[in-house]
Amino acid sequence: MKRATEKNLMIFSGRAHPVLAEEVASILETDLVPQSAYEFANSEIYVRFEESVRGCDAFVIQSHTAPVNEWIMEHLIMVDALKRASAKRITVVMPFYGYARQDKKHRGREPISARLMADLFKTAGADRLITVDLHADQIQGFFDGPVDHLMALPILADYVREKYGDLPLAVVSPDAGRIKVAERWSARLGGAPLAFIHKSRRTDVANEVVANRVVGDVKGRMCVLVDDMIDTGGTIVKAAEALMNDGAEGVIIAATHAILSDPAVDRLKNSPAAEIVVTNTLPLSDDRHFDKLTCLSIAPLLARAIHEVFADGSVTSMFDGHA
Repeated sequence: MKRATEKNLMIFSGRAHPVLAEEVASILETDLVPQSAYEFANSEIYVRFEESVRGCDAFVIQSHTAPVNEWIMEHLIMVDALKRASAKRITVVMPFYGYARQDKKHRGREPISARLMADLFKTAGADRLITVDLHADQIQGFFDGPVDHLMALPILADYVREKYGDLPLAVVSPDAGRIKVAERWSARLGGAPLAFIHKSRRTDVANEVVANRVVGDVKGRMCVLVDDMIDTGGTIVKAAEALMNDGAEGVIIAATHAILSDPAVDRLKNSPAAEIVVTNTLPLSDDRHFDKLTCLSIAPLLARAIHEVFADGSVTSMFDGHA
């Protein structure tokens, strides 16, 4: 009896963002595995794959977009189904990691939900995680297994450099905690000077910033305001206003994850930012598209990471040694 040793790549997609998963599969020259997925009358989710997955190298793509809890649960159920159907290795691909902002306790009696997320996927049967631009690097240590932390910076920064590279630029971090990310942006943009926004945030009210103050010289420069996500837009818009008040020539907002919860679209439309550049880690409905918004595809980055993992290659090499 001969044992088949050829590896079998299979791509699975939840229902949160199928367009992204289809693009990833197309780049990898394969098809998404067909499945049945629906809700019962009481809102419980059912998933069944329509072909054998025994012995496969499974990659399960799901973006944790609103309604976040529903799509996380579907993601977990898909992983459980693959484990019970004898998939050889299960890699969870979450372009946006749900609950990533709850990565530590700010006050007593609070959860660390980002850690709970990692535990849930491990229990469901995940062997590996692939994600993009975590809110905090420490989340990589929450999962008991390999975590490939991808960065959208090359995609975003190359777009900014090609369009605005002839102007005097400054890279601005929305807070002191993300200055390391801004330093990577600066290197990618040829050593553009750095600045950051000193802010205080209310701990008793979500998504509310009390004050902004620019630290660094931005006068006469086109400022690239970089962040990992835009949710309601309050923080980033106030930062853009502070930069303009401090003498900036203009502001470009660049962020990986476009959550764009209400009233983000209205805030960004009416902000002083000349352009808002994001990626499609999360789906954008038609009503959240507007003239100043540019959405770049993250699919080539995900596809390359999946290929490297499948071929037992190096994901780190994708970022010139900076993982």
